[in-house]
Amino acid sequence: MGDRTGVNTYGARLRRRVRRARVALRRTGVDYFRGGTSDRLALAGLLLTVPAIVCGTVLDPVWCSPVALVLPIVAGGLLLRPASLLALYAAAAGGLIVESAILGPYGEGPARVTPGTVLVVAACGLFGLLIAQFRARVGVPWRRGGTMLFDLRERLRVQSALPRLPRGWHREMALRPAGGQSFSGDFVVAARTHGGRTLEVVLTDVSGKGMDAASRSLLLSGAFGGLLGSLPPHGFLPAANGYLLRQNWDEGFATSVHLVLDLDSGDYELFSAGHLPALQLHSGTGRWEEKDGDGPLLGVYDGAEFHPVKGTLHPGDVLMLFTDGLVEAADRDLAEGIDRLTGEADRCVPGGFEGVAWHLIEAVAKDVNDDRALLIISRPA
Repeated sequence: MGDRTGVNTYGARLRRRVRRARVALRRTGVDYFRGGTSDRLALAGLLLTVPAIVCGTVLDPVWCSPVALVLPIVAGGLLLRPASLLALYAAAAGGLIVESAILGPYGEGPARVTPGTVLVVAACGLFGLLIAQFRARVGVPWRRGGTMLFDLRERLRVQSALPRLPRGWHREMALRPAGGQSFSGDFVVAARTHGGRTLEVVLTDVSGKGMDAASRSLLLSGAFGGLLGSLPPHGFLPAANGYLLRQNWDEGFATSVHLVLDLDSGDYELFSAGHLPALQLHSGTGRWEEKDGDGPLLGVYDGAEFHPVKGTLHPGDVLMLFTDGLVEAADRDLAEGIDRLTGEADRCVPGGFEGVAWHLIEAVAKDVNDDRALLIISRPA
């Protein structure tokens, strides 16, 4: 009985109420950040800032300029819907009228409402309204829009991660989008299939670069990730080709290379869809060999056939897959770019190929305005 009394004391009930209120406030904040609630709270807060700014301008117009009314207008362009934004603009216009009436004609002193002040506030209001209308057309609030892009980028990064390989194998990948952007037209999907005995990797270069190819790259990476491992190796590229054809994109083509590597024996098959040849370093001779499969671009015509080239990675061998941004440039041809890549890779042979993917991109194509991707699979001796 004493325990029940202790539980129902005033202090315990107060703590429970405070906890519930705190949880409700936190949920409201999270929902607002995600864009799941109305903008009434933001509108009320911004409407209150207008008279506060007007009072500050009337009391000390030197430190609180009439142009300060652009602050709630800019914030409203990011937070409010177009209909709510018009109410904020009406309040800001009323604030300018009050300031002009109290401070007097602008010719009597510098801290007055001038025609330039009105033009600046009106211009900010126009830009804010355009931004709000664009967000309303897209249907994604700015609070949720940035989160969505971040989530898409992280999903693409996780999907492009290479699986862990058994002892005696090393893999690494480096991807550098054009212009230092966060999204790229190059992507990788990989998986270990057949009970983990086989590594399948697909490196794809979508037409375009950077943000121009980002939406198609995101869509294709999800589709290719679903196809990989669900089909036999010889059926992957035909299925990917059919998928691109069904999209009916104006720039719907892509190049792709599909590696199927037996992790027990080192034997591999390389299927290519118009992609650049892979490069294999033979440890016995110290020479690089081009491995080029036979197949057309993805998304060009139906019924395309893709014939693999076969090879074997012996202990000490290295296989490199890359996109054209790494070796092609306006001032050099493809052969010269490949020679430059292999020449720089030869310098890494004595120390091994662990952690060199980024170094090779920096050394070979640092300032190239194109997406660059490099995948290295080695079998240390």
